[in-house]
Amino acid sequence: MVPSLLEALNVQVVGSGEKILVLAHGFGTDQSAWQRILPFFLPNYRVILYDLVCAGSVNPDYFDFRRYTTLDAYVDDLLHILDALRVDRCAYVGHSVSAMIGILASIRRPELFSKLILIGASPRFLNDNDYHGGFELGEIEKLFSAMEANYEAWVNGFAPLAVGADVPAAVREFSRTLFNMRPDITLFVSRQVFNSDLRGVLGFVKVPCSIIQTAKDCSVPTSVATYLKNHLGGRSTVHMLNLEGHLPHLSAPALLAQELLRALPRC
Repeated sequence: MVPSLLEALNVQVVGSGEKILVLAHGFGTDQSAWQRILPFFLPNYRVILYDLVCAGSVNPDYFDFRRYTTLDAYVDDLLHILDALRVDRCAYVGHSVSAMIGILASIRRPELFSKLILIGASPRFLNDNDYHGGFELGEIEKLFSAMEANYEAWVNGFAPLAVGADVPAAVREFSRTLFNMRPDITLFVSRQVFNSDLRGVLGFVKVPCSIIQTAKDCSVPTSVATYLKNHLGGRSTVHMLNLEGHLPHLSAPALLAQELLRALPRC
């Protein structure tokens, strides 16, 4: 028997509040990345959690290499989940690639989203003329080559770089979820994400956005947060965290939770 999408992507709804909050994880993690954030929201929100189809917590047989060639397929999954749960309005928190998935979903269905909160978001990772995305093409290709040559060694090197801060527990947690992913899926998704360019759609976003960026992120320079603010079509604000790393929900969950609570709509 083929499971429903909600079963396949391990959808959970927790919390006792009336307002609906979606927490969408980024590349290399799964919904467990939010476990230290959740307690701050359970009393006042109904929180929807799910796993991206590429996550190691999802049966890899569900990952269709022909379907998931662009982020549009991930947007389809998100909107299917919200429709299946009969959600007509929600606040959305997306980390990394899920920030961009949320942006695309809000363009398609703006009425669904009261607010987008974008953590470590980037519309393009590659540098391009006067745009500083953080990476040259050669650097990206070296990353892919390292992943292909020795996945275990790549994870052991990449996880502490991505976490940035000296938080060994966060490095262990990120390493665990990276190791849970099937290496060929990790490489496929990495190529897709690092080579994507969504700068051209930012102006179509009309939903209010809060951009949360750490002071030092090996994947996303602070200039990208400014670029997003200047090019998103709706009202947007930038919130800088005096932290290092791409995964503040793992390295400094209490600090991030307070920032999220401030950024969320009051009603």
